[in-house]
Amino acid sequence: MHQPAEQALRQLQESGKEFLELFGYGTLSLEVYKPVGHDRQLPHERDEVYFIIAGSGVFNLEGKTYPFQPGDFFFVPARAEHRFQQFTDDFATWVIFYGPKGGEASGRPQELIS
Repeated sequence: MHQPAEQALRQLQESGKEFLELFGYGTLSLEVYKPVGHDRQLPHERDEVYFIIAGSGVFNLEGKTYPFQPGDFFFVPARAEHRFQQFTDDFATWVIFYGPKGGEASGRPQELIS
């Protein structure tokens, strides 16, 4: 399976939505997300990762903020408060949901390389 970002963004624009599911396999779901103005999302029931496609801004994860730019990665455990803030008009990101409701594992994720 191959999903070019340009094609995903075109499909999203044609849908008139802020996010669009593009692929699913088992518990894995791939979406493209491009909020307009501000990020309205609420915490999710499953673990998720973001890979920034375009734009820049600030990502707030449970009160801690991180600047972001294209190519950046974020992991968000199930039910964690999170939001993209102060993002540029061209901001767009891949969203990957996976695992069971409540999250795949308990405890803190391990950073293998710092």
